[in-house]
Formats: sequence, C-alpha cells, structure tokens
Amino acid sequence: MEIPERDGDGYLIDSSNWTPEIARGMAEADGVDLDDVKWQQILKAREYYEEHAVVPPIRKFSKYLGENQKEMFKLWMTGPMKPITKYGGLPKPTGCV
Repeated sequence: MEIPERDGDGYLIDSSNWTPEIARGMAEADGVDLDDVKWQQILKAREYYEEHAVVPPIRKFSKYLGENQKEMFKLWMTGPMKPITKYGGLPKPTGCV
C-alpha cells in the first residue's frame, strides 16, 4: 500500500486521503501497533471531530471516552492526542497534549 504524502510530523498533508487502511499503514510504517483499544480511541476522536469540528484536549477527550487519562498515556506511551489524531487523519492538536 502506498501511503499518501505526510508532513514532517507524520500527519497526512491532505486529510481527505484518510481511510482505515491508510491509518493502519501509517502506524505500521511508524512501528506502532494499533490494537483494538487504540483503534476505538482513534474512531471516537474522529466522531468527536465530526460533531464539534475541533480536536479536544486530552482531559476533555478522556472524559468523552469515559477513560482514565493516565491509562491513556500508558497505553500510547506518549501524549495520546498526537498519535490518535495523526492516525485518525485529524488536524494536529494544539496546546498541552
């Protein structure tokens, strides 16, 4: 599979190119395993973005999911909003993530 052009941070240049297959290909190319829990978080972030037209901060997103914020950090081993938005084909998060 050919992955569409990405910027220096690994985000799609054109988010309209996003598909689940592209997301999984991007993660594989980055050495990230998208298990079912991570995938559900990505899909929920896309749902949130469609409803609110904004990428939520991690506090708001963890409440939206009903999940513990610290557990999300452990799961992603980093600030979770960056990989969630990157593999979700969403805009880069702003502020503290």
